Amino acid sequence: MSSFERDKQSRDIVQQLLRHPRYIASKRISVYLSMVNEVQTNSILEDALQTGKNVFIPKYVGSNMDMVSIHSMEDFKNLPETSWHIKQPADDDFSREDALESGGLDLIVVPGVAFSKSGGRMGHGKGYYDSYIEKCCRIKVPYLIGLAYTVQMCEHIPLSDHDQLLDEVLTYKSDTG
Repeated sequence: MSSFERDKQSRDIVQQLLRHPRYIASKRISVYLSMVNEVQTNSILEDALQTGKNVFIPKYVGSNMDMVSIHSMEDFKNLPETSWHIKQPADDDFSREDALESGGLDLIVVPGVAFSKSGGRMGHGKGYYDSYIEKCCRIKVPYLIGLAYTVQMCEHIPLSDHDQLLDEVLTYKSDTG
């Protein structure tokens, strides 16, 4: 995909999410921090923070992922960048609220490499999100939404027993803008 096409589809998909009833109703949300080839999430963070939602982002430590709070776009911009060129709190940053320790999440915006209409998702192979969603569901079952470019949509995604199905996948709709 060209950068123009990625930007166009990304804007459309993000607008769909921002108008989605589940997003609007959610008070506690987790949003992935996008890599260059993923649907861009910075404007989701900005909207969620401006509308008073409690916003949580991934923090990876070894083979574990937690969702920790961010408080403003300035807070986000000041985060260090990882070797994957995404921002995340430093390993020694223990001052942030952990979503699972403070009531769980209403909505998780989930990244992926490929998606199916039935909610199948292929990630980057580490299982971070599948493991996290399983832990999250012990406290409160969140609504799971994937964001996908049209080229990421597949008829079928091979799934294993530990893979978590998404409730919905939002993808580009040329008639929405």
